[in-house]
Amino acid sequence: MYDERLTVPRSWWLLPLATGLSLALIALRFSAVAALIGLVVGIVAAAAALSGYGSARIRVVQGSLVAGQARIPVEALGEAHPLDRDAAVAWRGVKADPRAFMLLRSYVPTALRVEITDPADPTPYVYLSTRSPERLAAALAKARQAAQG
Repeated sequence: MYDERLTVPRSWWLLPLATGLSLALIALRFSAVAALIGLVVGIVAAAAALSGYGSARIRVVQGSLVAGQARIPVEALGEAHPLDRDAAVAWRGVKADPRAFMLLRSYVPTALRVEITDPADPTPYVYLSTRSPERLAAALAKARQAAQG
C-alpha cells in the first residue's frame, strides 16, 4: 500500500495572510469594520483554496492507482519510470503528450511516469508529481504482481 498527500510548502501559507491584508487595505477606504471583514474573508478564502490545492492524494489501494479524481486498475498500467528533477521538467514541458493524465504540482520536483497499456484508453501515460517516485513505482509493481497471481 502507498499513500501520499501532495501538501503545499509551509511558506505558501503566508499567501492567505497577504491576501487578507490586501483586501483589508482596499476595504479600509470605506471603514475599519469593512477592513476587518476584508481581512477575515481574504484569509479564510485563500486558506480554503490553498488547502484544496494541496489536498491531492496518490494512493495504491485495492488493486488500483488512485491519483486525485482518477482511479486506474493496476492491470491497465505498464512500466513505471521514476523521474528526477530534470526529467520531470522535460516530461511536463517539451516531452508532454496532451492526451496524458497529469497530476502535477510545481512545488514537487520529482515525478513518476506510468505507461497505460489498455488499448481502449487513448491516454498514453499518467504523470504523477511525487516526492517518492521509487517507492510509488515499487508499490505499483507489488500491486500488479498481486493482481496477476
